[in-house]
Amino acid sequence: MTFSFSELDFLVPELGAEYTGDGVHFAVFSAHAERIELCLFSPDGKEETARLPLPKREGDVWSGYVAGLQPGTLYGYRAHGPYDPARGHRFNHNKLLLDPYAKQIAGELVWDDALYGYTIGAADEDLSFDERDSAPFMVKGVVQDPAFDWDGDQAIRRPWTETIIYEAHVRGMTMLHPHVPDELRGTFLGMCSDPIIDHLTKLGVTAVEVLPVQYFLDDRYLVEKGLRNYWGYQSLGFFAPQRRYMSGERITEFKTMVRRFHAAGIEVIMDVVYNHTAEGSERGPTLSFRGLDNLSYYRLSPDDPRHTYDTTGTGNTLNVAHSMVLRMVLDSLRYWVGVMHVDGFRFDLASTLGRTRHVEFDRDGGFFDAIRQDPVLGGVKLIAEPWDVGDGGYQVGGFPHPFREWNDKYRDDVRSFWKGDGGLVPRLAERLTGSGRQFNHSDRGATASINLLSAHDGFTLADTVSYSDKHNEANGEDNRDGHSDNHSDNMGWEGDTQEPEIVAARMRRRRNMMATLLLSQGVPMILGGDELGNGQAGNNNAYCQDNEIGWIDWRGVDEPFVEFCRAMVALRKAHPCLRPERFPNGEGPDDIAWFKPDGAGMDEAAWNDPELRVLGVCLTRVTAGGPQQAPTTDRLLMVFNAGGECGFVLPAIDGIARWRRVLDTGADEAFATAEAVEGGITVPPASVLAFVPADEPGAEHA
Repeated sequence: MTFSFSELDFLVPELGAEYTGDGVHFAVFSAHAERIELCLFSPDGKEETARLPLPKREGDVWSGYVAGLQPGTLYGYRAHGPYDPARGHRFNHNKLLLDPYAKQIAGELVWDDALYGYTIGAADEDLSFDERDSAPFMVKGVVQDPAFDWDGDQAIRRPWTETIIYEAHVRGMTMLHPHVPDELRGTFLGMCSDPIIDHLTKLGVTAVEVLPVQYFLDDRYLVEKGLRNYWGYQSLGFFAPQRRYMSGERITEFKTMVRRFHAAGIEVIMDVVYNHTAEGSERGPTLSFRGLDNLSYYRLSPDDPRHTYDTTGTGNTLNVAHSMVLRMVLDSLRYWVGVMHVDGFRFDLASTLGRTRHVEFDRDGGFFDAIRQDPVLGGVKLIAEPWDVGDGGYQVGGFPHPFREWNDKYRDDVRSFWKGDGGLVPRLAERLTGSGRQFNHSDRGATASINLLSAHDGFTLADTVSYSDKHNEANGEDNRDGHSDNHSDNMGWEGDTQEPEIVAARMRRRRNMMATLLLSQGVPMILGGDELGNGQAGNNNAYCQDNEIGWIDWRGVDEPFVEFCRAMVALRKAHPCLRPERFPNGEGPDDIAWFKPDGAGMDEAAWNDPELRVLGVCLTRVTAGGPQQAPTTDRLLMVFNAGGECGFVLPAIDGIARWRRVLDTGADEAFATAEAVEGGITVPPASVLAFVPADEPGAEHA
């Protein structure tokens, strides 16, 4: 069948390939191209069946309408223009280019030198011009039919104060689960299968944060070493779900996952990578953005536009300072919210997105302004990874509302406190109360900090107490990759051991850290598998381990710890004082009091005592009652002891002297019912204790 462009005109064309019911409208941005051709392909992607120059250009958007074209059509672009690297231009019409707005991607990219705009090995390197056709090795976009029956699905929009995040990998979560059907393992449908949803609902988490699921590539150097890009931080298609996570060929599988999570009361947060793309530096391949308009899509060196300007450590930086590149990012975000129904985003290396008006980070930059004024995006959950590798890139606490931020200070200080490092009591106090030093400014709330003990990047919780050093040899980089300063401790033996005393000590420390996380103000995030006792054999950079190193081992589940985590989540949910909206200012409903082991309030000498390893804190929240109802008070007294056994005098607060213990991480039955006590008690070594008033109404049900 022969296709050609129709005279049908679109006044304000949407970018991408839009099926109208009678045909498809194509539109793509390029400010510096001289001609752009639409290429259509056979269903198997092997034969180029048509090459049609886009007939219309308006505002640097090239467009055309092909009547009669149907969903499922495979396509790509070729861009004609100057190949002048010294001026930042790298057009090469021999290279098939993926549509940045492609909603689905077909085929597998096959690494070949033809994918590069220059001739690899040429004397003048990336200044040379390669004439080979890349289409046989290149993936293609797929025209989509947007129809999907959402069956009444609605966004959940759960308040931040009620949010408990679970970071998970679609493949890692499901590949070894014995009750997920074999054909669904590693897929969106496996991720939302009954065994996974049942586990998450019983655990009590309220949101799943999935590692990147937008289309990404396996880096060439990994493929050549027999490895894969497991984590997915090499995006190429910002609108398309990753193919390897689909059991079939329909992107509706992602929508099904979201719908099933929503039905279970669980929000879906996507980890997204808009700071860079998979094309790498100027010596990388020409797959999409570089060939469409290198000078617009990427930040280039102001001194020599031949070279990319890299603040991400990946070779390139997306130029969100350009209005059309910023539009692409915003269009992508709105697509995932409006069409795919996701509930929020975690932005990888988000400091780069703040480098808009200037090279320096700017919390009032264009990206943040655009997000805040957007009626769709302003109301979803937004989480920043608040750093990049550029100058001034570390910005923990520097992002504007409504962003929340990953708090690596929380991770490091909590690990160090429980490892027994001295002088950590003041920092533990900061972390327990939302890290106000970083976040209590600019009218930011007490939920600004995303508290974490571990994440995909770094040691798992089990490895944190099992390894003093990283063991990344399987990555093929001679153990040079990954962080070396992990604030970890093997507790007497490097790696796995059956020594009863070490096993028991590791279990207690994991309990202590998980208890600390769920007793801290802010928003807790649990790494998927930590509640199961999952480890990665000491690998703290498993980005390329799409195998049993990176996958969760459901065969060795630590059931007692799973039950402990479930009970800790329930304890958190039962106490509003752990979940304030605002930082306390001395006038509102929230109060914090700190105590020494003798029951007296903390003083300057105690705060500055490097040998102090125990801290008491009482959190109080008064909730106003309704008409003719008295206010209610929620109070929780906690003791955190990273040292040896010690005495502790339970303080009398507001006339309350008798307390009932509801948590003791040092006991075999951590949540066993206890008798009311007052005055001096003995605190077990390396333990967390929590108490509620014994004589207040409702205390017996706390």
